[in-house]
Amino acid sequence: MAGKDINIQCDDGEFMGYLALPASGGGPGIVVIQEIFGVNAVMREITDMYADAGFMALCPDLFWRQEPGVNITDQSEEEWQKAFQLYQGFDVDKGIADIGASIAALRAMDGCTGKIGSTGYCLGGLLAYLTACRTDAAASVGYYGVGIEEKLDEAADMAGQVMLHIAEEDGFVPKEAQAKIKDALGGNPKVTIHGYPGMDHAFCRMGGQHYDQAAADTANGRTLDFFRQHLA
Repeated sequence: MAGKDINIQCDDGEFMGYLALPASGGGPGIVVIQEIFGVNAVMREITDMYADAGFMALCPDLFWRQEPGVNITDQSEEEWQKAFQLYQGFDVDKGIADIGASIAALRAMDGCTGKIGSTGYCLGGLLAYLTACRTDAAASVGYYGVGIEEKLDEAADMAGQVMLHIAEEDGFVPKEAQAKIKDALGGNPKVTIHGYPGMDHAFCRMGGQHYDQAAADTANGRTLDFFRQHLA
């Protein structure tokens, strides 16, 4: 079933989200949280992947307060500069509120079981972790999340299960930060951490400089198994 753009209501406005539904039309929901390049072709493909796996998947435009409809790539210096400007101007707290609105929108759709998960990449990896700490999402998966080590105190409020994929040679998450995350969360029964030796940031971004199909297939397989277990 082809995906489509929808409008999502929040307390202070309305923003776009890309919705992809499974062939059955219903199932558990997953909020797919963007990288710093907006709701682009990569994020839409990932959202479609979750729909193909049987989930109602929604990728919200979290940059809408700065610029609605950001859709850029990682293929030029100009686009990277714009992406970093958006990242620096992003309000994390409002972003989590928008993810909460996206969860509510999914839950209200016909066919949704009510069980909702989240997954995110880069900036979205941090937001997936915070979604676990600040919402009632049943399962959240963060891929190479940037800045999690600064929010470790929030783990005390974690409602659902969490899986973190850590690129062990991540240029944006230094070894010291990785160690803090593992030390703080490694013993938490709600948290599963997978490390990927030799992998750099964004090893799952198809077409990206550090894409590694074998590692991406492993990580994505673990994520799907995790969601099937906790969102069933």
